[in-house]
Amino acid sequence: MHNNFVNRLVFRFVTIALFGIGLAQPAMSDVIGTQELLDAELRQAQLTRLELLLTRDDVAAELIAYGVAPDTAVERLQNLTTAELITLDGQVNRHVAGGSAVGIIGAVFLVLLILELVGVTDVFKAL
Repeated sequence: MHNNFVNRLVFRFVTIALFGIGLAQPAMSDVIGTQELLDAELRQAQLTRLELLLTRDDVAAELIAYGVAPDTAVERLQNLTTAELITLDGQVNRHVAGGSAVGIIGAVFLVLLILELVGVTDVFKAL
């Protein structure tokens, strides 16, 4: 009887192991080109810089004055294409440090408006 129990136990372990082998999925990977890596790093750096700008107190106050929640603006920033991020980042960098944030807010507002008109976002749905 003890031998029969051990045989059934071993049989169950072998059965589970064989089924488990069939469930394993191979890992797929691909080579990432240098340009793709540099583009991804540039995009992330621009996103980080613009997110920090949008979370500043004075910029957040201006966004709220326009009726846009700063958290929503940061979320919408993630949806911008790389070309739109480059344009927006370039417009922000052209402004004088310590200057008026209205121009920056205007640029962000313009990008949000374009995205709204194209149908990518619905930020101004409540307005």
